Formats: sequence, C-alpha cells, structure tokens
Amino acid sequence: MHGGPLNGGAHTSAMGMGHQPSAPAETSQDEYLFSLEAIFRVIRRRLWVIVLVPLLLTGAAVGYSLYQTPTYEASIKIMIGQSQESGSADLSSEVLGLQQLTQTMAAAVNTRPVAETVIERQDLRESPKEFLEHMSVSPIANTQFIEVSYIADSPQQAQRIANEIGRTFSERVATVIPSSVSATVWEPAALPRDPVSPDPMRSVIIALMLGTILGLGLAFLLDRADDSWRSPDEVEQVSGVPNIGLIPSSEASRTRNGRR
Repeated sequence: MHGGPLNGGAHTSAMGMGHQPSAPAETSQDEYLFSLEAIFRVIRRRLWVIVLVPLLLTGAAVGYSLYQTPTYEASIKIMIGQSQESGSADLSSEVLGLQQLTQTMAAAVNTRPVAETVIERQDLRESPKEFLEHMSVSPIANTQFIEVSYIADSPQQAQRIANEIGRTFSERVATVIPSSVSATVWEPAALPRDPVSPDPMRSVIIALMLGTILGLGLAFLLDRADDSWRSPDEVEQVSGVPNIGLIPSSEASRTRNGRR
C-alpha cells in the first residue's frame, strides 16, 4: 500500500534527472574563438614589443658579425692506397680492407705528432691543441679518401697549412707504417675565396626567429602583468556582470586630476 508513492516519487525523480538542461555544444567553440580573439588583441596592443625585440637582436647580430675577424677554410683530399711493393695477398690490397684502414688513417691525421711537425715547419705561434681545434678530419664514406680541412685568418694561410698537413702526413705514413700502405695527397687545397665565418645572413635569420619568439613571449608577459581594464567588454568579462552604461570622462575632471 505504501509502495506506490515511493515508486511514483522515484519515477518523478528519474524523470526530473532525465530532463536536466545540458551545456550547449557551442560553449567550447565560443571559448576557443574568445581565446583566439584575446590572443590577437594582445598582439595588436603589444605589437611594438613584438617588432622592437627582433629589430634589436638583428642589429646586435649584424654588429657582432662585422666585429668578428673573418676566417677561411681550405681542404685537401688524401687517398689511402697500396704501394707497388706490396703483394696481392695483403689485406690492404683489397678495397674493403683499404676502406677499413682509411678509418684508422683518418684518426692518425688528427694527432699531436702531425700537429707538432706542421707547426715547426710553418713557424706557427700556437700550441698543438689550438692547431688541432682549427683542423677537421673526416673519412669519406665507402671510399679510400680522407678530407682534411684547416681554418685560418687568411685564405693564403689556410691553403698553405692544409697542403702542409697533407705532405707531413704522407711522409709520416711512409716512415712509420709498413710499406704496403701509402697516403697520397690526391687533391691539394685551393685558395678559398669566401670566408666561412662570420655568416651575416645566417645570423640575421637566427636573430629574427629568436627575436620574434622572445617578442611574443614578452608581449604576453607584459599584458599579463598589466591589471588595468581597457574596454567595457573586459570589465564585463572580469566582473561577470553586464554593463548598464558608461560615464564619459570630461575635460574638467582630467584637469582636476592633473592638478592633483
């Protein structure tokens, strides 16, 4: 007898729960559009920061590039081969064996004994460590060639030292390594025309990209730190209360504020 009202109440409650209003599907889209609008509003308001920071960084990059001393790079190619006195049974007579040997020869070029000999012959005023920092050695994949490069303050010096590295290494291989292996300067260094550093164009591109990122970040940071209200819409957004009207500022009130 008493079960009817309870069931009816449960039914009514279930019906009530089933008819609860759901959030409109357009809410997320409206929030997304509002976020985009807020972003563009900050960009327009702080456009001077976004433009000024890249210009300052670009000017600094160009000035630093002009201040730097230009450097030049000269390169040679050394071929690791088999001497005429070697027999065909030697592993170095095979191409694969020579390619593997080239890896070892490349490591041998970039060593202190070679640097010390070149420094002495060219009367250079630098330590072997500094010399090796200016030199780069890389074996060319799947070949018997080693590319050796040297960076100097003048194109003539870069060319001269690169060729001296090739001569010194070839002589040292002939003296230390068994006669079955030879190191020949296949391609001497040519006189470099353009400096490898500085590169003003690359510096400008990097400065523009980095400056734009920093400018955008600084613009949003300044806007976040500024707690003033700039429009009726912003007041309404922060307060959650619709605006009823606006009180225009008069010239008299601005004059009194200025006197204070």
